Amino acid sequence: MFFALGFHYLCIMGKPRYDQTRKNRQANALLARCRCYCKNNKKTLSTVILGLLVCYIFCLPRPLFDVPYSTLVADRKGELLGARIASDGQWRFPPVDSVPDKYAECLIAFEDRKFRYHPGVNMLSIGRALWQNIKARRVVSGGSTITMQTVRLMRKNKRTYFEKFIEMILATRLEWSYSKDHILALYASHAPMGGNVMGISAASWRYFGHPPASLSWAEAATLAVLPNSPAMMHFGRNRQALTDKRNRLLKYLSDKKILNTTDYLLAISEPLPAYPHALPQIAPHLVTRMFLQQPGTHLVSTIDKRLQEQADEIVSRWSDEFAQNGIFNMAALIVDIPSNEVMAYCGNVNFNRKTESNQVDVIQSPRSTGSILKPFLYCAMQQEGSLLPNELLPDVPINIGGFAPKNFSLQYDGAVPADEALARSLNVPAVISLRRYGVQKFHQLLQKAGLTTLNKPAEHYGLSLILGGAEGRLWDVANAYAEMVRSVNDYNASEAYYVPESFDLLKSEGQRTRKKISEPLFQAGAAWLTLETLTNVNRPEEIDWQFIPSMRKVAWKTGTSYGFRDAWAIGVTPRYLVAVWTGNANGEGRPGLTGARTSAQVMFDLFNLLPATSWFQPPYGDLAEVAVCRESGCLKGINCPESAIDTILVSPKAVQGSVCAYHKRVHVSEDGCYRVYEDCAGNRGIKPVSWFVLPPSQEWYYRQHHPIYRSLPPFSPECMAGSSGQIMQFIYPFPNASIKLAKQLDGSPGKVIFELAHRNPSAKVFWHLDEDYIGETSDIHRMECSPSKGKHRVTVVDEAGNSVAIGFRME
Repeated sequence: MFFALGFHYLCIMGKPRYDQTRKNRQANALLARCRCYCKNNKKTLSTVILGLLVCYIFCLPRPLFDVPYSTLVADRKGELLGARIASDGQWRFPPVDSVPDKYAECLIAFEDRKFRYHPGVNMLSIGRALWQNIKARRVVSGGSTITMQTVRLMRKNKRTYFEKFIEMILATRLEWSYSKDHILALYASHAPMGGNVMGISAASWRYFGHPPASLSWAEAATLAVLPNSPAMMHFGRNRQALTDKRNRLLKYLSDKKILNTTDYLLAISEPLPAYPHALPQIAPHLVTRMFLQQPGTHLVSTIDKRLQEQADEIVSRWSDEFAQNGIFNMAALIVDIPSNEVMAYCGNVNFNRKTESNQVDVIQSPRSTGSILKPFLYCAMQQEGSLLPNELLPDVPINIGGFAPKNFSLQYDGAVPADEALARSLNVPAVISLRRYGVQKFHQLLQKAGLTTLNKPAEHYGLSLILGGAEGRLWDVANAYAEMVRSVNDYNASEAYYVPESFDLLKSEGQRTRKKISEPLFQAGAAWLTLETLTNVNRPEEIDWQFIPSMRKVAWKTGTSYGFRDAWAIGVTPRYLVAVWTGNANGEGRPGLTGARTSAQVMFDLFNLLPATSWFQPPYGDLAEVAVCRESGCLKGINCPESAIDTILVSPKAVQGSVCAYHKRVHVSEDGCYRVYEDCAGNRGIKPVSWFVLPPSQEWYYRQHHPIYRSLPPFSPECMAGSSGQIMQFIYPFPNASIKLAKQLDGSPGKVIFELAHRNPSAKVFWHLDEDYIGETSDIHRMECSPSKGKHRVTVVDEAGNSVAIGFRME
């Protein structure tokens, strides 16, 4: 283009000189003809020149380098956690914005000493290289500047003289658009450094094991000379040649007083790297996740590198112990709740092992939830006022449409306060609560809370939804727990609620904005009541946590899936959340794989890494005081004695909750041994009392765990004729149950065991199957028999003539 401009100028402005020599006359004639042509075609040439100028302006490609990059993930302070190789198999880190001063000095001194002064092309170097090549009759020098080499790295074309000419033009254009430091950074980011290593960042980590900012003079000089002969970086050969080349550069820098004598001597004594360094492998499952979501980028995460390494150590140590029981996988998550940032992300253990599914990111994998969802049901029922914190719930064997849940301990309490049922993770009360609340409503609540794995209708899960009948991701479930904490924190801070949000994994610049809402998923009062209940979690049948001195105050919950396949533990404080999953990623169950025995221990160890925090302040503005019956947990009823009344905090809607129906007003004899009526009390006397009465089936179990419980006294003989009320109740079978018996080992038919609860422990009862008498029992009322297939009816009559019957079917 410059030749064309010069030629055009010569044609327009030049005036021919007619010399006498023949040679000059021919030249002048040619020049005259050109001048005449230009005079007649000025518009055409101007158009050509304008087109060439436009081409020059837009000659640089966009983007400058059309190459794939490696994916880099750094912690919150910019320290490298890990990287994934580019799609073309090269370790090419995303371009840097600047290069270290040491490397810049070395590179300019070695490649282009006039780099700071020329416009992209050094004509003296080009001329010298041309003369050297002609003299040697082969290419011995290229004369390229750093800018021209940057262009060559962009184009990747075969080296020819024409390509050199194109590089010169593009180099001037590159200098026009970018600063010298930017061009240095472009070159340093894409220069070949040996093998499949490209650029200063990848080379610094692969050869020296640290970032470019930490390069020594010897290391910077090594990387400066490598692009000139990248094949020299071989860990088995060429080491002396590379050392000599590096040292010559260091000697030049010393002679120019860029290095002092001490630095020079130290630099030349520094050996070359003996082996390639592995890139950091911290939070590898997170790095892989970022690589799949945003490949070819340099991402700054919210991870705290030091905390991540400490968490990895704890998780690995516990995993080694659990591996002795055939439990090979574990995941853990630590979150700073106020900032919503993930501080540690342990997706699994032993990432580099190809066996035992160690590369599966369990944090993002759907797993059976076990009992981990129970707090959300408790909170929802508190919020709508359908359950009071200490309200008694039935805890007896039940069968609902063929679904017969059992407690983990295979024992029953008869009746248990709702908060204790949650703290002990009892299954039967949870199922009864869900039936009262509604499966459809609970299903919708969990979806709003962010459980993305609930992709089937509520009818598919049924009542088993509360016991692990659905799958959830540790990420989603932990975020739902954090939402309860956010509700309390936000309300206490500003009496406001905000749109639920998921955890942040990438560091964001500036202050995050949150949108206020009027109807939160979890209201502060109900959430606080739930969190307070979860501070009393105890599983004495597994581990008695109350006697572990290292435990700090944490609201926490465990979960164990059917078949001992998944063990969960999630704990929260006002600032932190720790979530742990333990099990086998392939779904294999193992004995002893429970939340309390595995994940909970890891969770508390992880909490010990975090600073202690204060506890939640009660959100008084979203709570109300009510008087409740201490024994039933329901609102005070007309028959509740004043001595059994407590005042507690409940959610506002709970003031319209259930009124105590367990305290009955009954008349007893003066000695309290009999129930009487006024017309039959006689000499026994009569007095009214308030008596706490449970249904017979609940009473039978309740009495075993509460020795102070007093059953209603029997009616006096004089008042037996007027007695009424439920005296007996079947524990098994359930109404209209379908029963299928397995054969015994000897091939004989199995037997069904009927079970009955009677208010009078010493009563004798008589059993009938259909029309046949099958026996009598006293004290413990159980009866074995082997009914034939079909419909049957079992009837029981006691000595006082009270009777109860139930129907069932034998399959």
